[in-house]
Amino acid sequence: MTGAADGLTEDRLMGGRVLLRQPRRGFRAGLDSVLLAAAVPAAPGDRVVEPGAGSGAAALCLARRVAGCRVTGLEKDPALAALARGNARLNRLETRVDVLAGDVADPPPALAPGAWDHAMLNPPFLAPGRGRAPPRADRAAARIEDGAGLAGWIAFAAAMLRAGGTLTLVHRADRLADALAALGPHAGEVVVFPLWPRAGRPAKRVLIRARRGAAAPLRLAPGLVLHGADGAFTPAAQAALRGSALEM
Repeated sequence: MTGAADGLTEDRLMGGRVLLRQPRRGFRAGLDSVLLAAAVPAAPGDRVVEPGAGSGAAALCLARRVAGCRVTGLEKDPALAALARGNARLNRLETRVDVLAGDVADPPPALAPGAWDHAMLNPPFLAPGRGRAPPRADRAAARIEDGAGLAGWIAFAAAMLRAGGTLTLVHRADRLADALAALGPHAGEVVVFPLWPRAGRPAKRVLIRARRGAAAPLRLAPGLVLHGADGAFTPAAQAALRGSALEM
C-alpha cells in the first residue's frame, strides 16, 4: 500500500496487476472483492453488471482476468462512482469498465434488464438492527442493508440477466438461508462455495452462484481453504488472489 492524495490510498490487487485507489477511511475493498471476481464464469466478449461497485475493485479484477469482457457497475455514492471510473483509467481499462451513479431501487436507463451475461455483487452484509453499526456513515452504508434488502439486491441482479445468465455473490455464511430464499424465485442450479478460514474452522463467507431460468438442484462445493496452519495463504487461495479463476 502506498499513500495517495485527498484521503485515498493506493493498493495493489491480483498480485499487483490491479492498482486501486480507495478511501483511506470507511469501507475498503479487499479479499472478498478479488474472490468474487475470480468466481464469475465470464468469457471474452461477455457483458457483466455489478450493483454496488464501490471504488471498482471487483470490476477491475474481472476485467483484468478476462480479456475482452465488459463490466458496468452501479454505485449509489457519486463520489465513489467517479473514483471507480478514475481507477479504470488508471489501469487502462476505461474502454471495458464503467461505473454509473445510481441505486438498485432507481437504476439509470443504461442498465437494460435482460441484457447481461453475468451479474456479480457484494451486497451489504447486515440486516438493519442486526450487529453493531460501524461508527462512520460511509462504512455503515456499505455494510447495512437499506430499504431494498438482500432480496431486493438479488432481484435487481437477476432481472438484469438474459436467460441462462449467471448471478454470483459473496456474503456472510450466517446469511446463507436468506440468500438462498431470495434466489429461489429467480434462479436455479445454485452452487454454494464456502470460504474456510482454515481447515476445520467454520466458514465466515460463502460464494454463491446461480443461473437464471435453470432448474438443476443445489450443489454444495468443497470450497476454498484460505489459510494454512502457519497463517499464510494456501497455494489455491494464492492462485485465486493472483488472478486464476475459481472452479465452482
